[in-house]
Amino acid sequence: MSETKSTKKWYVIRSVSGKENKIKAYIESEITRLKLEDYIEQVLVPTEKVIQIRNGKKISKERVFIPGYIMIQVNLTGEIPYIIKSINGVIGFLGETKGGDPVPLRQAEVNRLLGKVDELSLQDENVNIPFIIGETIKVIDGPFNGFNGSIEKINEEKRKLEVMVKIFGRKTPLELSYMQVEKV
Repeated sequence: MSETKSTKKWYVIRSVSGKENKIKAYIESEITRLKLEDYIEQVLVPTEKVIQIRNGKKISKERVFIPGYIMIQVNLTGEIPYIIKSINGVIGFLGETKGGDPVPLRQAEVNRLLGKVDELSLQDENVNIPFIIGETIKVIDGPFNGFNGSIEKINEEKRKLEVMVKIFGRKTPLELSYMQVEKV
């Protein structure tokens, strides 16, 4: 383990909200341009996958889950803090005191944030089973849009629900995906 590697710690950079990925790219190109790869291990924008329905189609998007913050694993020696702070869009380091050094994240915080990042990149698009049997839901997509019903069965593998909906006064079972319903 090299000396510079062992002294790298995680810090949080405050950045202009909504421009995190652009600022991450600026930081990375500046690292390369100034040949500082030995000091900076990685730059991360914590994101999560979100599914939206647009015109009946599922769209998977990555959303920054801590807007305005970028994580960086770096050895903050010499000019490095100033170089990072001078990058367009960087406001400063989180937890730095006036005239003092930035405060690194504790390992537990890093694990939690990285765990969140890893968990989100590994998991299936839909996070968990947000429904329970007997729960009342509203159909938000498909031919039965607007109908309310109660959940009879949940098929986790297929991510489908069997929902009992009253149609013309008669209970009718429907098979719907998680994306076609919402909690009432």
